[in-house]
Amino acid sequence: MSKRCYDVHQVAGGGLIKMWTRGVPVEDAALRQLENTARLPFIFKWVAAMPDVHFGMGATVGSVIPTLGAVIPAAVGVDIGCGMDALHTNLRAEDLGDLTRLRHRIEAAIPNGRTDNGGKNDKGGWNVKDVPPDVQDVWDQMLKDTYDDLCGAHPRMRARNTVNHLGTLGTGNHFIEICLDKWGDVWFMLHSGSRGCGNRIGSYFIRQAKEELKKWFIDLPDNNLAYFPQKTELFNDYLRAVQWAQEFARWNRHLMMERVKKTVKKITGKFEIIGEPISCHHNYVTWERHFGKNILITRKGAVNASLNRMGIIPGSMGARSYIVRGLGNRDSFHSCSHGAGRVMSRGDAKRRFTLKDHLEATEGVECRKDRGILDETPGAYKDIGTVMAAQTDLVEIVHELKQIVCVKG
Repeated sequence: MSKRCYDVHQVAGGGLIKMWTRGVPVEDAALRQLENTARLPFIFKWVAAMPDVHFGMGATVGSVIPTLGAVIPAAVGVDIGCGMDALHTNLRAEDLGDLTRLRHRIEAAIPNGRTDNGGKNDKGGWNVKDVPPDVQDVWDQMLKDTYDDLCGAHPRMRARNTVNHLGTLGTGNHFIEICLDKWGDVWFMLHSGSRGCGNRIGSYFIRQAKEELKKWFIDLPDNNLAYFPQKTELFNDYLRAVQWAQEFARWNRHLMMERVKKTVKKITGKFEIIGEPISCHHNYVTWERHFGKNILITRKGAVNASLNRMGIIPGSMGARSYIVRGLGNRDSFHSCSHGAGRVMSRGDAKRRFTLKDHLEATEGVECRKDRGILDETPGAYKDIGTVMAAQTDLVEIVHELKQIVCVKG
């Protein structure tokens, strides 16, 4: 294993943070969030901060939060199960033809973006009366019964958009990309989560946790750190709901990847997948065993990097991305970063960058080139090379990928 890359931050008043942030900026607001989390009495050992760490709603993005006896819904957030899928193909760049045509065909095959405030005319979801059969089958056979059962116990958790969001991209930093590795092989890569269902589940249980703390007169440095104690009904119900949302997210990415494959096949003809598909959540909670204890690990913008486990660390839309193999670093609770990490808010990015800046930063990438995408321009993110250099004791790089097509909603 590489030499140790983390620094230890002792929190005033108790608590510990191990930080893989050498050479990368950390906002004061993000550090305060980490400190507030590390002070909680049920944190197991320490909080781990990944090199893409930045301020987030509820809890710090790029943090790994191990808990013993409690779970924090806002630490998982509302984009439950958000993650990445990647496929390595035997296609070459020259097989793809016109990249603008390819991007438009992917955009036509997979709903993306958001209109009508997410209502019935939202172009980012399927028409509820015309959901594709494969999507409907997954919903009916794999997801619907458990969802109905969960919503029976918690009616306010039911979302407006359910099956019509399955197999759809969304907005923000979610994307579908066509990439090349250093040998010129084509890779398909995409990033999305549990869409409207997960958002509703997360929002509902975050409110419930805050109400519970008020009921018991528990004061926290940040009420977004409201939690459910283990062995309570809400603890069990939340974990069941979040596991369902993570399954929705997994199927969501799978269905989109199938459409990417079909779209490319119509242009290129038959092709083969090389090796095993790679899939990883990076916004989720799960039971794991660390330091001899069964604990809950919440990865808020972090990837499982257990020994030899394959993962995906994307850069911004004009940079490189990485397929990695985990090194099983116990100090990080077997985790690594989930991407480059933002260096500024979406509002700041829109104010700071011009369309000319965006065009220069995404030169050579077939993607949106309009003002509506400035919040996702590469300059809004940390340098992915520096982020990777800060975690050489967490993962080893297997493939370096360069985007040539990027679809964003």
